[in-house]
Amino acid sequence: MTPLRQRMIEDMRVRNLSVNTQQAYVRHVARFAEYFGKSPELLGPEDIRAYQVYLIEEKGASWGVLNVTACALRFLYRTTLGRDWAVERIPRSRRPRQLPVILSQDEVSHFLASVGELKYRAILTTAYAAGLRISEVVSLRAADIDSRRMVIRIEQGKGRKDRYVMLSPHLLDLLRTYWKKNHPGQWLFPGGRPNQHISPCMVEQVCKRVSAAAGLKKRVTVRSLRHSFATHLLEAGTNLRVIQILLGHRSLQTTARYVHVAKSTVCSTPSPLDLLPGVVQQIQTMKSVEPDQL
Repeated sequence: MTPLRQRMIEDMRVRNLSVNTQQAYVRHVARFAEYFGKSPELLGPEDIRAYQVYLIEEKGASWGVLNVTACALRFLYRTTLGRDWAVERIPRSRRPRQLPVILSQDEVSHFLASVGELKYRAILTTAYAAGLRISEVVSLRAADIDSRRMVIRIEQGKGRKDRYVMLSPHLLDLLRTYWKKNHPGQWLFPGGRPNQHISPCMVEQVCKRVSAAAGLKKRVTVRSLRHSFATHLLEAGTNLRVIQILLGHRSLQTTARYVHVAKSTVCSTPSPLDLLPGVVQQIQTMKSVEPDQL
């Protein structure tokens, strides 16, 4: 390990950055240095700009990759190397405004019923029932399930914050069935290696395989289950602030995006098409002639 990398890791530890963030920053700085074949200490703003252009034009990097790269380089040059130009000369990409994929309640039910193995059904049901991120659900411990208070403790979620979420009685029954059959140890959902929890990649692979087998047209991931959790709560009348707390969002603005996809918002106002005179009769006439394609 180079002295510069060691110093950067120490700086991140002092600032209590999460392990995942530390690993991501080190990985992206290493790729930056590898691209030029030089130590980052010998590179400057124009080199950073050239690398960002390379990521966009040649690698087709996503918004997430571009932003993590920018954050990693900002930390390196501003904090570890103390360069005063870091923030101004390392731009971050604007996040594309995309609405999340939302599953209907019937689609969620069909998806979960299609998960054959008890362990994965428990994992994915927990993710939906509590609205958890994939990193949060795979790292649950048995002690985090508080059946007396009917809550689940999420320890050191995103932003290094602890929080509690509800424990569904139906989920508790499923977890007890899973516990009696599998007898997990330290981790509620252990992986293939001793003393390690199941990997997020393995869970996402199961999601992909099950959604294909279930014949769902929407792409199902743990994230889409989390989005569906929030949207279904909103449609049921749950206060937006409560949903923010359950999801562990820092800003209410982040939670507010679910307003744009909730049926209670989108479908509450009738389309002006339904108000046009004679249109309903015309459509009904066409419907009796044309086969139903949707």
